[in-house]
Amino acid sequence: MKSSINKAAHNSIKVFASRLGVVLLCSVLVQACDRTPEAPKVVFQATDITGSGIGGDFQLTDHNGQPRRLSDFKGKVMVMFFGYTHCPDVCPTTLVEVKNALKKLGPDAKDVQVLFVTVDPERDTPDVLKQYVPAFDPSFIGLYAQPNKLAEVTRAFKIVAQKAPTEGGGYTMDHSAGTYLFDRQGHIRVFVNYGAGATILENDLRQLLKMNVAG
Repeated sequence: MKSSINKAAHNSIKVFASRLGVVLLCSVLVQACDRTPEAPKVVFQATDITGSGIGGDFQLTDHNGQPRRLSDFKGKVMVMFFGYTHCPDVCPTTLVEVKNALKKLGPDAKDVQVLFVTVDPERDTPDVLKQYVPAFDPSFIGLYAQPNKLAEVTRAFKIVAQKAPTEGGGYTMDHSAGTYLFDRQGHIRVFVNYGAGATILENDLRQLLKMNVAG
Protein backbone atom coordinates (compact mmCIF):
# COMPACT_ATOMS: atom_id res chain seq x y z
CA MET A 1 0.00 0.00 0.00
CA LYS A 2 2.79 2.38 0.98
CA SER A 3 4.61 1.59 -2.27
CA SER A 4 1.52 2.47 -4.30
CA ILE A 5 1.21 5.81 -2.49
CA ASN A 6 4.88 6.63 -3.10
CA LYS A 7 4.54 5.67 -6.76
CA ALA A 8 1.47 7.86 -7.16
CA ALA A 9 3.24 10.76 -5.44
CA HIS A 10 6.26 10.28 -7.69
CA ASN A 11 4.08 10.30 -10.80
CA SER A 12 2.33 13.46 -9.60
CA ILE A 13 5.68 15.19 -9.14
CA LYS A 14 6.74 14.15 -12.67
CA VAL A 15 3.51 15.50 -14.16
CA PHE A 16 3.86 18.76 -12.21
CA ALA A 17 7.48 19.17 -13.30
CA SER A 18 6.55 18.47 -16.90
CA ARG A 19 3.74 21.04 -16.82
CA LEU A 20 6.00 23.59 -15.13
CA GLY A 21 8.59 23.05 -17.86
CA VAL A 22 5.98 23.69 -20.56
CA VAL A 23 4.82 26.87 -18.80
CA LEU A 24 8.38 28.17 -18.48
CA LEU A 25 9.14 27.36 -22.12
CA CYS A 26 6.02 29.20 -23.28
CA SER A 27 6.96 32.18 -21.12
CA VAL A 28 10.44 32.32 -22.65
CA LEU A 29 9.04 32.06 -26.17
CA VAL A 30 6.52 34.85 -25.54
CA GLN A 31 9.23 37.11 -24.14
CA ALA A 32 11.45 36.35 -27.12
CA CYS A 33 8.64 37.22 -29.54
CA ASP A 34 7.85 40.47 -27.69
CA ARG A 35 11.47 41.61 -27.57
CA THR A 36 12.38 44.20 -30.22
CA PRO A 37 15.40 42.99 -32.20
CA GLU A 38 18.48 45.07 -31.51
CA ALA A 39 19.91 46.95 -34.48
CA PRO A 40 23.28 45.57 -35.55
CA LYS A 41 26.17 47.60 -34.16
CA VAL A 42 27.78 49.80 -36.77
CA VAL A 43 31.58 49.65 -36.79
CA PHE A 44 33.42 52.32 -38.75
CA GLN A 45 37.03 52.03 -39.89
CA ALA A 46 37.57 55.78 -39.61
CA THR A 47 36.87 57.82 -36.45
CA ASP A 48 33.33 57.54 -35.08
CA ILE A 49 32.26 61.02 -33.92
CA THR A 50 28.59 60.24 -33.35
CA GLY A 51 27.16 62.60 -30.72
CA SER A 52 30.27 64.80 -30.69
CA GLY A 53 28.31 68.02 -31.12
CA ILE A 54 30.45 69.01 -34.09
CA GLY A 55 28.71 70.89 -36.89
CA GLY A 56 25.09 71.86 -37.38
CA ASP A 57 22.84 73.05 -40.18
CA PHE A 58 23.92 76.02 -42.30
CA GLN A 59 23.04 77.86 -45.50
CA LEU A 60 25.69 78.53 -48.16
CA THR A 61 25.60 79.22 -51.90
CA ASP A 62 26.23 76.38 -54.34
CA HIS A 63 28.32 76.62 -57.51
CA ASN A 64 25.18 77.42 -59.51
CA GLY A 65 24.44 80.41 -57.30
CA GLN A 66 21.57 78.71 -55.46
CA PRO A 67 21.17 78.83 -51.67
CA ARG A 68 21.70 75.42 -50.10
CA ARG A 69 21.20 74.18 -46.57
CA LEU A 70 22.87 71.09 -45.22
CA SER A 71 19.41 69.83 -44.32
CA ASP A 72 18.42 69.98 -48.01
CA PHE A 73 20.35 66.76 -48.49
CA LYS A 74 18.60 64.69 -45.83
CA GLY A 75 17.73 61.30 -47.22
CA LYS A 76 21.20 60.85 -48.61
CA VAL A 77 24.47 59.94 -46.94
CA MET A 78 26.68 63.03 -47.18
CA VAL A 79 30.41 63.48 -47.65
CA MET A 80 31.73 66.96 -46.79
CA PHE A 81 35.24 68.30 -47.29
CA PHE A 82 36.67 71.79 -46.67
CA GLY A 83 39.29 72.89 -49.19
CA TYR A 84 40.10 75.34 -51.98
CA THR A 85 40.58 75.20 -55.72
CA HIS A 86 44.21 76.41 -55.75
CA CYS A 87 45.22 73.59 -53.41
CA PRO A 88 48.20 71.75 -54.94
CA ASP A 89 47.81 68.37 -53.24
CA VAL A 90 45.47 67.63 -50.32
CA CYS A 91 42.22 68.81 -51.92
CA PRO A 92 42.51 67.16 -55.35
CA THR A 93 43.85 63.98 -53.74
CA THR A 94 40.87 63.82 -51.38
CA LEU A 95 38.34 64.47 -54.12
CA VAL A 96 39.87 61.71 -56.24
CA GLU A 97 39.72 59.30 -53.28
CA VAL A 98 36.06 60.15 -52.74
CA LYS A 99 35.36 59.64 -56.44
CA ASN A 100 37.07 56.24 -56.33
CA ALA A 101 35.09 55.26 -53.24
CA LEU A 102 31.86 56.08 -55.07
CA LYS A 103 32.96 53.92 -57.98
CA LYS A 104 33.42 51.04 -55.54
CA LEU A 105 29.88 51.59 -54.25
CA GLY A 106 28.45 51.01 -57.70
CA PRO A 107 24.69 51.73 -57.96
CA ASP A 108 24.56 52.70 -54.27
CA ALA A 109 26.59 55.83 -55.08
CA LYS A 110 23.37 57.52 -56.17
CA ASP A 111 22.42 57.75 -52.47
CA VAL A 112 25.57 59.70 -51.57
CA GLN A 113 26.00 63.47 -51.95
CA VAL A 114 29.48 65.01 -51.95
CA LEU A 115 29.88 68.63 -50.78
CA PHE A 116 33.06 70.69 -51.21
CA VAL A 117 33.12 73.82 -49.01
CA THR A 118 35.72 76.38 -50.04
CA VAL A 119 37.86 77.98 -47.34
CA ASP A 120 39.12 80.57 -49.87
CA PRO A 121 36.09 82.70 -50.79
CA GLU A 122 38.34 85.51 -52.03
CA ARG A 123 39.33 83.46 -55.07
CA ASP A 124 36.78 80.63 -55.12
CA THR A 125 33.68 82.36 -56.41
CA PRO A 126 30.70 80.21 -57.41
CA ASP A 127 31.85 80.46 -61.05
CA VAL A 128 35.32 79.16 -60.14
CA LEU A 129 33.80 76.35 -58.07
CA LYS A 130 31.54 75.46 -60.99
CA GLN A 131 34.59 74.86 -63.17
CA TYR A 132 36.54 72.97 -60.52
CA VAL A 133 34.27 70.77 -58.39
CA PRO A 134 32.11 68.97 -61.01
CA ALA A 135 35.28 68.21 -62.99
CA PHE A 136 35.94 65.44 -60.44
CA ASP A 137 32.37 64.15 -60.70
CA PRO A 138 29.26 65.88 -62.10
CA SER A 139 27.29 65.06 -58.95
CA PHE A 140 29.73 66.87 -56.62
CA ILE A 141 28.53 70.25 -55.34
CA GLY A 142 30.77 73.20 -54.46
CA LEU A 143 29.64 75.54 -51.66
CA TYR A 144 30.63 79.16 -51.11
CA ALA A 145 30.09 81.73 -48.34
CA GLN A 146 31.15 85.27 -47.55
CA PRO A 147 34.06 85.34 -45.05
CA ASN A 148 31.93 86.17 -41.99
CA LYS A 149 29.46 83.37 -42.71
CA LEU A 150 32.26 80.96 -43.60
CA ALA A 151 33.90 81.69 -40.23
CA GLU A 152 30.72 80.55 -38.45
CA VAL A 153 30.63 77.31 -40.40
CA THR A 154 34.33 76.47 -40.01
CA ARG A 155 34.11 77.19 -36.29
CA ALA A 156 31.11 74.87 -35.92
CA PHE A 157 32.96 72.08 -37.75
CA LYS A 158 36.29 72.63 -35.94
CA ILE A 159 38.04 73.60 -39.19
CA VAL A 160 41.14 75.78 -39.08
CA ALA A 161 41.88 77.77 -42.24
CA GLN A 162 44.25 80.69 -42.71
CA LYS A 163 46.28 82.33 -45.45
CA ALA A 164 49.94 81.41 -45.85
CA PRO A 165 51.77 84.10 -47.90
CA THR A 166 54.02 82.95 -50.75
CA GLU A 167 56.71 84.70 -52.76
CA GLY A 168 55.43 87.21 -55.27
CA GLY A 169 52.51 88.36 -53.13
CA GLY A 170 50.39 85.25 -53.53
CA TYR A 171 49.14 82.87 -50.88
CA THR A 172 48.07 79.34 -50.18
CA MET A 173 45.65 78.19 -47.50
CA ASP A 174 46.72 76.22 -44.46
CA HIS A 175 43.61 74.28 -43.49
CA SER A 176 42.39 71.22 -41.65
CA ALA A 177 42.48 68.16 -43.86
CA GLY A 178 39.84 65.53 -43.34
CA THR A 179 36.40 64.47 -44.48
CA TYR A 180 33.10 64.35 -42.60
CA LEU A 181 30.45 61.69 -43.25
CA PHE A 182 26.77 62.15 -42.34
CA ASP A 183 23.92 59.66 -42.12
CA ARG A 184 20.63 60.05 -44.00
CA GLN A 185 19.10 62.03 -41.12
CA GLY A 186 21.83 64.65 -41.45
CA HIS A 187 23.68 63.59 -38.28
CA ILE A 188 27.45 63.79 -38.38
CA ARG A 189 28.89 60.31 -37.80
CA VAL A 190 32.46 59.87 -39.05
CA PHE A 191 35.69 61.82 -39.51
CA VAL A 192 38.04 60.38 -42.13
CA ASN A 193 41.67 61.47 -41.89
CA TYR A 194 43.43 62.75 -44.98
CA GLY A 195 45.04 59.93 -46.93
CA ALA A 196 42.87 57.18 -45.43
CA GLY A 197 42.13 55.94 -48.94
CA ALA A 198 39.11 54.99 -51.01
CA THR A 199 38.66 51.57 -49.37
CA ILE A 200 38.06 52.99 -45.89
CA LEU A 201 35.73 55.62 -47.33
CA GLU A 202 33.82 52.93 -49.20
CA ASN A 203 33.49 50.76 -46.08
CA ASP A 204 32.15 53.54 -43.89
CA LEU A 205 29.80 54.82 -46.57
CA ARG A 206 28.41 51.29 -46.95
CA GLN A 207 27.92 51.08 -43.18
CA LEU A 208 25.96 54.34 -43.21
CA LEU A 209 23.90 53.30 -46.22
CA LYS A 210 22.99 49.93 -44.67
CA MET A 211 22.35 51.36 -41.23
CA ASN A 212 19.94 53.95 -42.49
CA VAL A 213 18.05 51.52 -44.69
CA ALA A 214 17.56 49.34 -41.61
CA GLY A 215 16.70 52.25 -39.36
